[in-house]
Amino acid sequence: MKLVSFYAEGEERVGVLSADEKFVTDIASVIDGDFYDMVEFIEYATKKDLQILRRVAAKGGDDWDDYDTFVTKSVKLRSPIPWPIHDILCLGVNYQDHLEEARRDMKGHFAAPTHAVYFAKRATEILGPGDKIKGRFDLDPELDYEVELAVIIGKAGKDIPLEKAEDYVFGYSVFNDVSSRKIQKAHQQWFRGKSFDGYSVLGPCILTKDELPFPVAVDVISRVNGELRQSSNTSMLIHDIPHIIAELSAGMTLEPGDIIATGTPAGVGMGFTPPKYLVKGDTVTVEIPEIGKLTNKII
Repeated sequence: MKLVSFYAEGEERVGVLSADEKFVTDIASVIDGDFYDMVEFIEYATKKDLQILRRVAAKGGDDWDDYDTFVTKSVKLRSPIPWPIHDILCLGVNYQDHLEEARRDMKGHFAAPTHAVYFAKRATEILGPGDKIKGRFDLDPELDYEVELAVIIGKAGKDIPLEKAEDYVFGYSVFNDVSSRKIQKAHQQWFRGKSFDGYSVLGPCILTKDELPFPVAVDVISRVNGELRQSSNTSMLIHDIPHIIAELSAGMTLEPGDIIATGTPAGVGMGFTPPKYLVKGDTVTVEIPEIGKLTNKII
């Protein structure tokens, strides 16, 4: 099942896509509860609510006469979580091939890690499909892209054991970790170079966890102006999702709606010789086929 945040008839709504993705229905017209925010829905929706929505999603739009339903192309899809409750939790160099390209590019700035590399990415608002990314070229000309699988936490937990990790997952999305590399390298800590306004892009939906076998093995792909740049699979993660959830939650509470970006593979702009950084007018598409595509233009 694919859940979305969208804008229609002057209102912010949370919806479920039909199986063919041609229609989206406002979940507030299907289940009890005034759910107008995805994080609130993740926290308070019951198993029964999800079962009802799955049955609705399995039907075509023609069968949705009793609900508040829209043609998907007629609405504005937003990031499924436009306003995160906390900073995004990120994994650095979590694919071996990206680790090697980062070491080559950041020589003198980067030592090979012996443990998972965690950092936070500030996002006052997360962009969604079709939104324009405003590059801060006045601050840093080295603008880069990173396709990642995002894990959306479904319930609060601390000290979560490896074998229980999936119980705390609500679903998955596609994430573009937009980065300013010159600033990232200058400060060594990656927070500032990845935290400019509009440098987080998520969507086009949240795919509920029941749709993917666990551990998750999905392709992660990026293209710039149609040119394939990144192509890998999450089976290649150095630290997998159970490890990440168990380690992050050791002594730290994870909450419903928290977003964990699991890292990016090789093929980012800084990894080419010469580098292939983004410029104004470029179109970036990041994709996980089971979830969908995110396409954004650089301005």
